[in-house]
This record gives sequence, C-alpha cells and structure tokens, in this order.
Amino acid sequence: MAETSYWTGSKKYLCNKELAQAFHMSRTLGMPLLVEGEPGTGKTELPLQYAADLGLELFVYPVGSKSNVEQFVARFDHVKYLRDSQIEILNAQREEKGMSTKLTTGGRDTEKLQDYVIKGPAAKAFSTPNAVLLIDEIDKAPREFPNDLLYALSHRKFVMPESGEVIEVSEENMPAIIITSNREQELPTAFKGRCIYHYIHFPEEATMREIIQKHHPKVEVKVLDVALDMFYHLRNIGLERAPTTREILNWLKYIKQFASDESIEKIKKLEGLGVLVKTQTDLEKVQRSILSNPRDFKKRSTPN
Repeated sequence: MAETSYWTGSKKYLCNKELAQAFHMSRTLGMPLLVEGEPGTGKTELPLQYAADLGLELFVYPVGSKSNVEQFVARFDHVKYLRDSQIEILNAQREEKGMSTKLTTGGRDTEKLQDYVIKGPAAKAFSTPNAVLLIDEIDKAPREFPNDLLYALSHRKFVMPESGEVIEVSEENMPAIIITSNREQELPTAFKGRCIYHYIHFPEEATMREIIQKHHPKVEVKVLDVALDMFYHLRNIGLERAPTTREILNWLKYIKQFASDESIEKIKKLEGLGVLVKTQTDLEKVQRSILSNPRDFKKRSTPN
C-alpha cells in the first residue's frame, strides 16, 4: 500500500490545513497533486520535505522548453545497443581465430532489450514502492507534454520502448506525484481534470513568521519584526518581481550573523538588497522610494 498518512509538515516545512488536505486526498485517490502559486511559496519544497521527513525515495523531473515524454519515462539507448552488437560480432571473429580474450559489453545482452532501456524519473517512481515524484514547473513545457501524460495518468502504466516491458501500478500503490506550476501558460483542461488542484496563496505576515521560525529559530523577535516590516513594504510598492519567501529566508540568513542592533540597522539600510530585488528597474525604484527617504518602522512590543 502507498503511504497515505495525513502529513501536516515537518521541522522545515509549514503545511497548512488546506494544502495538507489536498495532498492527503491526492495520495489516497492515487491522483497527482497540481500545485500552483507565485514563485517562492513552497511548491517545490512540498515533495522534497515530505520525502525527507518520511525517508521516502524521491525522483525529480525539472521541466524545460524541450521536455518530452521520452525523457520523463524512458528511452532506448540505440548507440549502446549497436556498439554491443558490434562487440558480439568481433568476439565471434576472435573465437574463430582461436583468441581467448573477449571484449566486454558490461554484462549487457543484446538478446535482452530491457538491458538498453534507460528509465527516467517516471518509470523509476512507478517501480519503487512509496516513491515520491516531482514534476517541477510543468508550465514551462511544450503544449504537447502535459497532453502526452494523460494516458499514463489515466491508466497508471508506462510501456518501455523497444522492449515492450510494462510498468504498472494500482491506484492504491501510485507514487505520490506532485506537479508544480507558476502559471506561465494555462494547462490543458483534460490534464487538470486528472489532478487534485491546490493554489498556494502568498503567506500573510503571521504565517510568514512561522515559516521563518522553522528555518531560523534563533532569530531575535525585534530583528524579525523589522525585517518583516521591510519585506512586506517591498512587496507592496509595485515591484516587477516582488520578493518571495525564499528571498527573506536568505536575507535573514545573512543578517542574523550580526549583533541585534547592527542587524536592525542593516535591515533599515537594506544591506544585501540583491537578495531581495532581482531586476534593475526594481532596484532603482527601491533606491528612489526607500533608500533616499528612510521610512519610520512600526514600533512593535516584544513579547516577554
């Protein structure tokens, strides 16, 4: 049976109630979980942290503009097959000449076509009990890629090229499949119909505080207060690319190496701005609106 326990996160990952329910439903029904949301909201981290927390084997397929089902599932190594066929001919010729030494094929047998099938992450995940399969940023793929996955998602099986070997799992034993999308293009309706869908909204400040404390549990409250104040101010001034969760975690990783008062001053001066802002236009906007006009930070009470 597949791993279908109700997972609510780990020491490094905050999985809210809605996401936990969608993830549990996808694994219980043997359906992929399609997770959308803006970059940096933890879509990719979900399967990584889930697999690490439960000690499950993880297979990752990072999608690109040239992705295809052959890369994802399996391909037949025609070059290696041809080379080994030539080696067998040479060995037969050597034997006829009375030569005892033979060239090696590395244990492969040209009569066994499965020896030349190179399995991709999908075939490996379908062959591994309780595996986790991440299809990352599927919206970057050519239009035909998600359409080509429909058969496999519907029938839960792959046919290996040339060898004809069938890799098939039952609904109950489907690997946990997480598909992420940044919505750079709309996915086919039929494909989305084969998935459980969840949209991760950008965390509000209280949730972001919990996320940060999972990664930086020793950060001082007053430092975190000022950093969050600046972070959400940056997100609200209309940047081309607003900073994400990943950015504030990296920024605090840099800031927390300094003493408390020094850290706060560095935050106010936006030292390490290149961690938060990623375009020239945004950098110039921040410099005009914030650095040239230092703002007053909200006074927050520090809990006892």
